[in-house]
Amino acid sequence: MAINTLIRRSASSLSPLAARLLVGQRSFNHHCGGALVAAVTHTRNIVSNNSFLAPSVSRYCFSASLAVTRPSSDESLLRVIDAEIKCSEESFEESEGVPEGFPFELDDTLGQQTISLTREYQGESIHVEVEPSSLVTGNEDDDSDEDGKSDKDDQASLPMVVKVSKEGGPSLEFGVTAYPDEIVIESLSVKDPEMSEDQLPYEGPRFDELDENLQKAFHKYLEIRGIKPGITNFLHEYMVNKDHREYTNWLKNLKKFVEA
Repeated sequence: MAINTLIRRSASSLSPLAARLLVGQRSFNHHCGGALVAAVTHTRNIVSNNSFLAPSVSRYCFSASLAVTRPSSDESLLRVIDAEIKCSEESFEESEGVPEGFPFELDDTLGQQTISLTREYQGESIHVEVEPSSLVTGNEDDDSDEDGKSDKDDQASLPMVVKVSKEGGPSLEFGVTAYPDEIVIESLSVKDPEMSEDQLPYEGPRFDELDENLQKAFHKYLEIRGIKPGITNFLHEYMVNKDHREYTNWLKNLKKFVEA
């Protein structure tokens, strides 16, 4: 009986010390100083014969050491991102918007690389997918034959896919590249909606291998439906501005992630 009483008293006398160690969690998070380490060491010496307390204190010290503030490298990264966002916003000039008489309905979703244009024309549905504008310098092919180059190698270009369809029937799909003063049809194919994906349709010849009069006729065909330099030059400017907006939004998403 006397031994049991002595053990209970020893355990009782240690409880306030263990409680004070637990209360010290907040100061440890910010300072991680030697005072708390000394207190833990002193406690372990006192309770050397009561080992059931030691593992609890050890686990607490390990978990507390993980509760650290954001690394200084993250703070530096946030400062750089903030500066880049500010610079991007200050250098951006919003365009005047869609010009009067623009024949298409424009669909631009933030976070997407492309924009979509749609319109109805004499029973036809016209859908245009416009890809990011690019500037091709021709430097990638410095070792290639000069005869294979053209004046377009260093001009801004705007790739797009133009799909013209009629209800219940096949559709025409044009691969187009728009330059400042010229529309180039790269490809033309007929899409049959009833054809299975497992089938391999005949794609037709290369567009530049078609009869010259047929090529001119298809250029006129697209021009009448709205694919002409006056429209594509506006789209080029729009896509340049879109790229700027997307970059700014991308930076802001980066900032949200680092801050979380």
